[in-house]
Amino acid sequence: MITIENQAEKIMNDDAVKAFPDECCGFMFGYEDAAGNRVVTGALPINNSAVENRKRRFEIAPKDYMKGERYAAENDVQFLGIYHSHPNHPAIPSEHDRVAAQPYFSYVIISVKEGVIDHARSWVLNENFQFDEEAYNNQLTNTNK
Repeated sequence: MITIENQAEKIMNDDAVKAFPDECCGFMFGYEDAAGNRVVTGALPINNSAVENRKRRFEIAPKDYMKGERYAAENDVQFLGIYHSHPNHPAIPSEHDRVAAQPYFSYVIISVKEGVIDHARSWVLNENFQFDEEAYNNQLTNTNK
């Protein structure tokens, strides 16, 4: 299960609305408890470095991944995953999302309909490199569709 604290979720949602009609992206930080439950305590928006089709794609530059690793180390938190938005589409990962995904990370997708947050869902890669939905306790939007 992943729980996103209010302040982190607000940062993610604000980023998604600001980027609309393009996709936004960013990193999630926090901790994992002994049972494997993740708690996101912070989020860091990152520039969508996609050159083409930013309304349907996001890319994260290698230097930004290094920025995320450095942020985690400097703030004594774990780098838990990546969030991004789907403008006018449901929060279901695309094949492009799956191919770009890495093991361990949680992937939160925020659906933004006409500039307004609609819902969000979280996903993790399984051992077959396919996405499984991750139980998601989001405190602000609290809707899973």
